[in-house]
Amino acid sequence: MQSSAAPNAIRTKKYQLEKNVFTGIALGKVWRKDWWMALIPFALFMLPAVFSFSWWWVAGAILVTLIFVLLRSAQVMGVTQMEQGNPLFEKLSYEIDSRQILLKRNDREGMALTWDMIGSVERKGEAYLLWLKPPTDAQLPGGWRGWLAKNFQAPVFVMLPFRIFNNPNDIKLLESMLRRKELIA
Repeated sequence: MQSSAAPNAIRTKKYQLEKNVFTGIALGKVWRKDWWMALIPFALFMLPAVFSFSWWWVAGAILVTLIFVLLRSAQVMGVTQMEQGNPLFEKLSYEIDSRQILLKRNDREGMALTWDMIGSVERKGEAYLLWLKPPTDAQLPGGWRGWLAKNFQAPVFVMLPFRIFNNPNDIKLLESMLRRKELIA
């Protein structure tokens, strides 16, 4: 764990993100952004039906598209099952200051997220979603594996519900901090 948070840091109550909440939000983000990818296998398998129509081509196109959608959704849901994703779903408290966000399991264990690791922030209902930046090209493998990793990555976020803050001033302070960092409009 890096250095402790500043004395004027925002300290929160402990919170545990439920896996089904994470899955719902992440799947919604993926399919809002990549819905058109499901059309590619459908169009490819419907192409032979243009030249020689058969209901088998239509059924095959629908089946392959359904398999693609299920595999892509399973990939996103796999984040909840991987060992590397476990820290997202533990009961944590947060200490937020102008340098970093400390995710603390207890007084001695935790990890730090610096503000440059956060790509964007979204206010969703009664919570802030801090979306982490995807890996850079230098961090990805080369060749076709790198292309797959870049185009089919699962979004990862930290959720900060308003109820974990100790008072409304902490929420206002966090929002002003996010505006200064240009993460929220």
